Amino acid sequence: MTIRTSAPGKLFLLGEYAVLEGAPALLTAVDRRVLVSIDDIDDLNDPASGAWQLTAAGLGIGIGIENLTLNTDGALPAGLDPRLRARLTLFDAVRETVLARAPRPVRPLRISIDSTAFSRGGHKLGLGSSAAVAVALTAALARSAGLDLGSEELFRLAHAAHRSAQNGTGSGGDVAASVYGGLIGYTPGADPVRLRWPAGLSLMAVVTGEGSLTTRLVGRVAEYAATDAAGYAADLSRLAGLAARAETALADPAGFLGLAADYFAALALLDAHAGAGIVTERHLELQAFAHREGGVFKTSGAGGGDVGLAFSLSGEPTERLSAALEAAGATVVPLGFSAPGLQEGSLE
Repeated sequence: MTIRTSAPGKLFLLGEYAVLEGAPALLTAVDRRVLVSIDDIDDLNDPASGAWQLTAAGLGIGIGIENLTLNTDGALPAGLDPRLRARLTLFDAVRETVLARAPRPVRPLRISIDSTAFSRGGHKLGLGSSAAVAVALTAALARSAGLDLGSEELFRLAHAAHRSAQNGTGSGGDVAASVYGGLIGYTPGADPVRLRWPAGLSLMAVVTGEGSLTTRLVGRVAEYAATDAAGYAADLSRLAGLAARAETALADPAGFLGLAADYFAALALLDAHAGAGIVTERHLELQAFAHREGGVFKTSGAGGGDVGLAFSLSGEPTERLSAALEAAGATVVPLGFSAPGLQEGSLE
């Protein structure tokens, strides 16, 4: 039997960084998906049939992984190139997390992971590919191991593996968006709240750079917290207060635009104090272009070179903003929002 799973990427709309301290965040799943397939390896004529095999595309190391032979328990083999080993940290974390709970021994597996939809021109867009991999791979391995996971348990296991692979960082919001899909309000430690996107508000995703390493940006903010606890607390309190208004603001598209603008300004202030690189000169240029057309631009997620967001009132204001962004040399990424969460299937 071939097990197939897929999980969507995400966009943080509001609440990034503040959510790391327990504040609520607003996220949407997007229609770029990680695809995972798993088959048993049962060829007794193959001397390597006792070992697992891994094929992975889209890991961002210049070349894909084709039929990498793993150990008989799926662990990464000794002597692996350090760069490749680093790229497979998440795979190994998911494997360990799932197998530790398996009710029976797992037969050798052939695993394929495809996350190429999360990159553009060889650069990642910042749509949460690692969280989507964690969710889709956790679900597929769990089925192979005889584990029947509900959404809550799937989130718990995928989040644990994801945090382990990222040295204990991450709020879990991106993992929740991949599990549950749609538009959600997410607060660490609480069940996600399903929300509806207002008809009068439009959203566009905009390419702003060549991708950023989330752990590096978050790490710099953590350094700021360690060296100036009072300043960090003031900056995060400002962000948290704004994030707490996000769900209510969805009922008022014009009010939501103002909230998004205020949140971006508060992020820029945090970045000015932390020197992390969350807000770039390109972001400020796009903010100015959007403001002139009555819209709002802000970063999404960790910021840096990852994809940004452009909000506007629906209809003619969206058309004006789209034209202005194009004239500014910006590229709007074609994305569908409020995408379905984890999807599973199998083939005999």
